[in-house]
Amino acid sequence: MQVKIAAKTKLPTPFGEFELIGFETPSGQEHVALAMGDYADGQPVLARVHSECLTGDALFSQRCDCGPQLEAAMQKIAAEKRGIIVYLRQEGRGIGLINKLRAYAEQDKGLDTVEANEILGFLPDARDYNVAAAMLEALQVKQIRLLTNNPDKLKSLLDAGINVIERVPHKVDASPHNQHYLDTKTKKFGHLL
Repeated sequence: MQVKIAAKTKLPTPFGEFELIGFETPSGQEHVALAMGDYADGQPVLARVHSECLTGDALFSQRCDCGPQLEAAMQKIAAEKRGIIVYLRQEGRGIGLINKLRAYAEQDKGLDTVEANEILGFLPDARDYNVAAAMLEALQVKQIRLLTNNPDKLKSLLDAGINVIERVPHKVDASPHNQHYLDTKTKKFGHLL
């Protein structure tokens, strides 16, 4: 997977100032990275690979733990004054926003997130982490301490050649609205919660 850095700018946040780096793929996909400090000095850097979740990240949905995970990653990186968040535009485990809303409607009928995706004809998780690996390489990140609970993400990045020297647990609090979702992530995806 090839990516190119298309734009860089400053992004002031409640957690401190990040550098916002825009990437493009040859197929026209757009992704971003939020970076702080000297992340390309060859030393292990705290990193999060986060898939876009409009409902959780921007609309504060409590159906998932995405928004709190993103916020916690920004706080942890700001506390270290160094790190990077690779933000992938692959909404709804890679099925897109409208299909994610359709999956939510199936979940409203009692299905879990895996069953909802499958009944709509999708894989339980269609995300691709090769672009994340390409973004890290473009940023000259040599070693990461990966903020994740997802063993598939860890394996995918290792398989793509990223030197993950540590998995850093990334647990956030559950709510009554997302407990079933978190249970499904543990039981069906093997998330380390």
